[in-house]
Amino acid sequence: MPTKSEAALPGARAIARHVRVSPMKARRVVNLVRGLPAREALTVLQFAPQSASEPVYKVLASAIANAENNERLDPDSLLVAEAYVDEGPTLKRFRPRAQGRAYRIRKRTSHITIVVESVPAAQARAAKAGVAKAAKAAKAVTPEPDEESSTPAKKTAAKKAPAKQAPAAKQADAEEGTE
Repeated sequence: MPTKSEAALPGARAIARHVRVSPMKARRVVNLVRGLPAREALTVLQFAPQSASEPVYKVLASAIANAENNERLDPDSLLVAEAYVDEGPTLKRFRPRAQGRAYRIRKRTSHITIVVESVPAAQARAAKAGVAKAAKAAKAVTPEPDEESSTPAKKTAAKKAPAKQAPAAKQADAEEGTE
């Protein structure tokens, strides 16, 4: 059941059924554009080398056209909210093999669904900046080679610190013994 925030955002969708491309191959392409602004997603699909990018491009272009014509939304403010690929019916064919055998060939089909939602331009820029900040934060968390070399030095410094304290402790013990 959709939440209130999901219901508040206007959007449109497009579905292509029985597309003659394997669902695994189509999912690879769909994962490239999920969450991107619609115009940017079209550009990514236009230059993607995978053959499944052509039907996904057509579905995305159809979803944008549906949003523009049916919902009266600005195509520049659209974001790819949902994009998924379901498995369609499989066409079963037979290939002749040696010694009278026949191997089954599965020609898989898929159903491609893309949902676009209208997001104000300021929110779209903030979402893009949030992705960039998350990438910078991920880089900051991973240790760089320079940081790795400095950590053993800290450990050796920690080992040396108790050694410096030991003579002071000996002096305190000596003072206690003399009293």
